[in-house]
Amino acid sequence: MTGADDTPGVAGSSPATRPDEREIRALVQQGTSGAGHIIRRLFQLRTRMWQETVPYDLTGPQFTVLGTLYIHGSMDQGTLGQHAGLDKSTAAPIVDRLRGRGLLVITRDTADARRKLLDLTPEGRQIVTHTAPFAAGVDEQLLGALSAAEREEFLRLTDRVLDTEKSR
Repeated sequence: MTGADDTPGVAGSSPATRPDEREIRALVQQGTSGAGHIIRRLFQLRTRMWQETVPYDLTGPQFTVLGTLYIHGSMDQGTLGQHAGLDKSTAAPIVDRLRGRGLLVITRDTADARRKLLDLTPEGRQIVTHTAPFAAGVDEQLLGALSAAEREEFLRLTDRVLDTEKSR
């Protein structure tokens, strides 16, 4: 039962376990300058750099989809999502937009007619080859303040966090 002093929906929020003012300040500080806040700011910075640098009105996730198909060749949408690190609800509209722009095509798998395969069009392939140096330049600019060893460590730690989440 929730008492008048309990915070609705927050487990362990009875007056006996509620954080004191000092603890609340620390929690607020963590929420406004912790990992989530820093990651959001980093994402905003990268998005701005991407928009200023990369041609063809191509977003980062769109480039990832095109680049994945460029590297791995044709594949179904589920496999594409796994390779690109995109869930179905994110991948589907990206694929639709790129298809609408004539950068990728959907065909039936000759071995299994129920299966649809995605592949680059010649224009999609050309855009990947032209855009790749710009995309790499964004990451170079973004991580430019770090040494090569620091970049490697940053990416290793970030991958570890993401791998931990994938295993849940």
